[in-house]
Amino acid sequence: MKHIVAGIVAHVDAGKTTLSEALLYRSGALRQLGRVDNGDAFLDPDDLEKQRGITIFSHQASLQVNDLDLTLLDTPGHVDFASQTEQVLSVLDYAVLVVSATDGIQGYTRTLWRLLAHYQVPTIIFVNKMDADTADRERVLDQLQQVFSSGCIAFNDDQTADGKIPATAYEDIAMQNDAVLEDFLDSGTVADETVRQMIGRREIFPCYFGAALKLDGVDTLLAGLEQWTQEPQYTADFGAKVFKISHDDKGERLTWLRLTGGKLANKTTILDEQKVNQIRVYNGAKFTIQPAVSAGMVCAIPNLTGTHPGQGLGIQSAGRTPEIQPVLNYTLDPQDHDLHECLTILRQLEDEDPQLHVAWSSHLQEIRVQIMGAVQLEILQQILHERFHLDVGFGAGSILYKETLTQAVEGVGHFEPLRHYAEVHLLIQPAPRGSGVTFGTDCDLEVLGKNWQHQVLTSLRAKEHLGVLTGSPLTDVKITLVSGRASIVHSVGGDFREATWRAVRQGLMMAKTQGHAQLLEPWYRFRLEVGQDQVGRAMTDIQRMHGQFDTPDAATVGGDDMTVLTGTAPVAEMQGYVQEVNAYTHGKGQLECLIDGYRPCHNATAVIAAQDYDPVGDLENTPGSVFCAHGAGYPVHWDDVPAMAHVDYVYTVAELAKLN
Repeated sequence: MKHIVAGIVAHVDAGKTTLSEALLYRSGALRQLGRVDNGDAFLDPDDLEKQRGITIFSHQASLQVNDLDLTLLDTPGHVDFASQTEQVLSVLDYAVLVVSATDGIQGYTRTLWRLLAHYQVPTIIFVNKMDADTADRERVLDQLQQVFSSGCIAFNDDQTADGKIPATAYEDIAMQNDAVLEDFLDSGTVADETVRQMIGRREIFPCYFGAALKLDGVDTLLAGLEQWTQEPQYTADFGAKVFKISHDDKGERLTWLRLTGGKLANKTTILDEQKVNQIRVYNGAKFTIQPAVSAGMVCAIPNLTGTHPGQGLGIQSAGRTPEIQPVLNYTLDPQDHDLHECLTILRQLEDEDPQLHVAWSSHLQEIRVQIMGAVQLEILQQILHERFHLDVGFGAGSILYKETLTQAVEGVGHFEPLRHYAEVHLLIQPAPRGSGVTFGTDCDLEVLGKNWQHQVLTSLRAKEHLGVLTGSPLTDVKITLVSGRASIVHSVGGDFREATWRAVRQGLMMAKTQGHAQLLEPWYRFRLEVGQDQVGRAMTDIQRMHGQFDTPDAATVGGDDMTVLTGTAPVAEMQGYVQEVNAYTHGKGQLECLIDGYRPCHNATAVIAAQDYDPVGDLENTPGSVFCAHGAGYPVHWDDVPAMAHVDYVYTVAELAKLN
């Protein structure tokens, strides 16, 4: 059988889980059709999901139709859980994007489309809720072609319930590729294999129409998945990608894998000499234990340690840095619980969702977590209560700022208390927006041995580095080891950890004094619908919020003449604006906001002053160094380090300026 892994993705309430249920039922994998609103949907087995009526965690199911063996991965639909959806996208062969016929393309649907393009996932579109009175097939198809791609082409009509393409669609398909069009003009058709290849290259996106709740169009979609998908080619060597960490009801840690090559058998040794002690293949909440799994399969391995989403095993390389990042910071209110117990539990949840970025400040004696939005925060509190019997609160959310550099700098760290020695020189330079923090080495092995260079790179990756303006996370820089020195007698690995961390901070302090440190803030990309007589108010508000907008567009919504404004604005300024929109439009307006990355902070001076961060007083991230004289170590202020360094600087000021 042809084995395919497909994920179902959608904006919340588009009917994603209902479609998953319908696919399983019509394929015979389920005997009874469950419903989200009844709390008995097969792929929403978690108690929290049943209570909320939304998908919070990704789940796996299997179905077979004729020659198709399909592993189905259901994903969360709420934007607050987008990071979990993104984890799944990296292991998919195909995605089924569900769009509501009544709501059309919504804000989060656009984000999902962007993520599918980012991960190059071939995509099939199912337009759901076609049974609604307001559903308009041509209007939705036109919107898909205008907003997403001209390659969004209807693959079913009243005469094509078997997955075949309507005869009228072949010309539209051919128009998406010049070579295919040339062949089409000669032959009058497009070969099935060519269609499959075009879908795989994301040149065309088959569109199916139906109503999942009534099972309309579901058989046609199943036939289309069987007809138009291609099984990937795999290598013989073992490779796998980790896409999820979870804990089962007994507390066992599960590492979820998609095999990208070879086979994995029980008792195989992988990852730091750990043995696979069991292989589980899940179907909803239940699983079977398999002696081995082969390339293409999805499984869960209990009790591995040191694994994380995005990790590559065997010949599989690591995944990309996630596109979806939280932008709100919350401080834990332990409410009489032991802080360290809270930290231990939150670290376990961070293991499952690395985007929580749990941070502990011994200086302030507080725990902070990073959150996407209010719904995720509510769910987090419920999880802490139900799984860990921990009733805690969180303070008011604050904007998660980040810091970067606008010009390269060379930072120096020296660590030489008695009988210890290490000096490290790091080049810290600006990197493309959204690239995060990357590390490298450009240091001769005769200057610093391979083992010590490895210690430096390991130390760089071992912690989140903070900026010196507000103590916010550092981003969009490349840090390169360029020089250093070790002592044959006194150096140990921990010395290079200390010298490396100090070098980062010393370089950032140098950049700050030179005016090259920069504060970044998150921005929204918004879509605002208001009445025509309210456009002036909306434009004034956006300008007041330091936002920008495109030329307004006219639109008809529910029979009302509306105006649509799209643009960008700082998250800090748009907090609470949805309530204002509801008030001045009397409930008829609509505001959709999606994170659009980080940009220079519009009021950096005020934010820096309000934060009142003391980078020298932050002893966990000190920029100073330790030198030795007269048989004892002594501290040296960061700005005195360059004059006392044992190794010459690699770059002059002029050379650093040219590196940007």
